[in-house]
Amino acid sequence: MGTAWSEALSYPWEHGYYVGGIETVKVNIMLRIYSNKWHVYAGLAILNPAARTLISQYARSATEIFKLMLNADGQTLTERMYSAREKVFGGGYEGYGSHNEGRPPILLSEAILDQFSLGRPIPPADTAAPLPNANSHLSLLAMVDCWANLNIRPFHHLSLAATPIFRLWIGVAEYLFRSRARLDTALSAALHDVSHRSDDLEFVVAARGWSQCVQFGNFELYKERFVKTAAFFESRFEEANRVGDAMIRAIMETSQETRE
Repeated sequence: MGTAWSEALSYPWEHGYYVGGIETVKVNIMLRIYSNKWHVYAGLAILNPAARTLISQYARSATEIFKLMLNADGQTLTERMYSAREKVFGGGYEGYGSHNEGRPPILLSEAILDQFSLGRPIPPADTAAPLPNANSHLSLLAMVDCWANLNIRPFHHLSLAATPIFRLWIGVAEYLFRSRARLDTALSAALHDVSHRSDDLEFVVAARGWSQCVQFGNFELYKERFVKTAAFFESRFEEANRVGDAMIRAIMETSQETRE
């Protein structure tokens, strides 16, 4: 996401498209990653054979889903995403699926997330028109599709790798997929709303580029790609980390209250 936005020369929260709810989490995940050192993630990605497999499948999933979007193949896309939903999260998920054993969701409401947005929606010129918040969420569709293809149950890994970024990434994917309304809105936007299509294209190109970089095992190329993207967002790191820390605390506290 960060590479795609930097190549588009866009701070995603400033033009009103990537604001609030799910967008808040996606932006904060991206900024938290790029505010760290490149070698932390390079070692995890390049030296771990399992990570190479995951990254390769992620790029493949993003590419295949994007092609379905371009072909307006709604039936295949919907069937694929609901199959992934069933495989990763379990059936009947609005009532908590069988894989989750009654566990409350990680992200609980947009009201919580909206408190921590770095921007505000820009009203359309036509006040009768809806705000431009519809989004395919291609990055999240690809993530759940990737988990499904590799038979990964992400919640089983929380006890082993419950870092804030990992918890947020699983949580925001769960937040999208546990609601049929949110998932159907994303799929409709993927097929019929072209306002994000150029960003989706940049994202697919970026995902494939990162996958190739990792498959080559090239640390210098990884460093160059990472540092170039980080430089574009560097002026926003301090604010983003402050807001992100507060958001994580609020999510963790609310999740604890729900469990109790």
